[in-house]
Amino acid sequence: MNNLAGRGISRKEFLKKGALYFLSALGSLHMFGCSDTEMKSAGKKTKSTVGYLRLHQNSDLKERGEKLWAMMKDCRLCPRQCHAKRLDGQEGFCRASSRLEVSAYHPHFGEERPLVGKEGSGTIFFTNCSLRCVFCINWEISHGGQGEVYSIDDLAGMMLALQKKGCHNINVVTPSHYVAHIVLALDIAAQKGLHIPLVYNTCGWENTEVLKLLDGIVDIYLPDFKYFHSAMAAKYSAGAADYPQITKAAFIEMHRQVGVAKLSHDGIMQRGLMIRHLVMPNDVSGSKEVLGWIARNLPRNTYINIMSQYRPMYKALEYPEIDRPINAKEYAQVVRFAREKGLTNLKIQGF
Repeated sequence: MNNLAGRGISRKEFLKKGALYFLSALGSLHMFGCSDTEMKSAGKKTKSTVGYLRLHQNSDLKERGEKLWAMMKDCRLCPRQCHAKRLDGQEGFCRASSRLEVSAYHPHFGEERPLVGKEGSGTIFFTNCSLRCVFCINWEISHGGQGEVYSIDDLAGMMLALQKKGCHNINVVTPSHYVAHIVLALDIAAQKGLHIPLVYNTCGWENTEVLKLLDGIVDIYLPDFKYFHSAMAAKYSAGAADYPQITKAAFIEMHRQVGVAKLSHDGIMQRGLMIRHLVMPNDVSGSKEVLGWIARNLPRNTYINIMSQYRPMYKALEYPEIDRPINAKEYAQVVRFAREKGLTNLKIQGF
């Protein structure tokens, strides 16, 4: 396995936590987590709310996975629509073929508190990426391709291992180009007792055709809203000028499926849309426009994490306008605007 920096914490801190919880082998599942009694008790709380179990029971889950798999024949899984022959071994714009590559998987404590709880979010970090931002904090994985090849059965085993460890959810990070693998693995894992919510942790730039196939499968959507302006998306994300338009449509579809994110009685998120917006220097991300659009098009109590942790990484040093962290004034202006627009479910970060 390869290393990964967590969101909002330093790489050193992330690795320290990751080392404590790293699952070194699928064969060691019996070593981790809850007793059988505890697992059954947890299942009683979650099985009725986790949508993919119903789809698994009537074979729809596997059927949808197969439909997504077929889309890789002439790949159109992501908005790039690059038409790579991934099933024949060709790599797409994302640099992924049909081989599943995973960088790391373990309980993660750097996510939003309603996802982390006491036992962590069960994150699976996928290698490669279709958006390819120049400032990516995890560029070694998204651009550099660090990771190992696994089978779909292995991926199902990872999900079960994370549940066994006590994680509150399965959190698939940068999932778009491996969505077929994820759904097929989910079907296998559901047969073997997986029952915790699925978090779809994405850049927000999603093909709505794919999202519709995920209706009833994903419990929690966790997308970024990176840019409001096409020129910025094209400049910093490999020509993705359609990012704002496609992301807006994706958010409407995500909300239609799962609604407003609401906490369970124990403070853990079970279902809903949780939006992340990273404030960037010199308003590259168009923060006020992003938040204004959310206020106009989604419920005012939509969960929004206004993120302050931008740091110039990877190739950001080549762009003077983003070659620095944001300052307290920039962040405070965005938060004030969000409140003025009547947005009520904000996660605010400090400096």
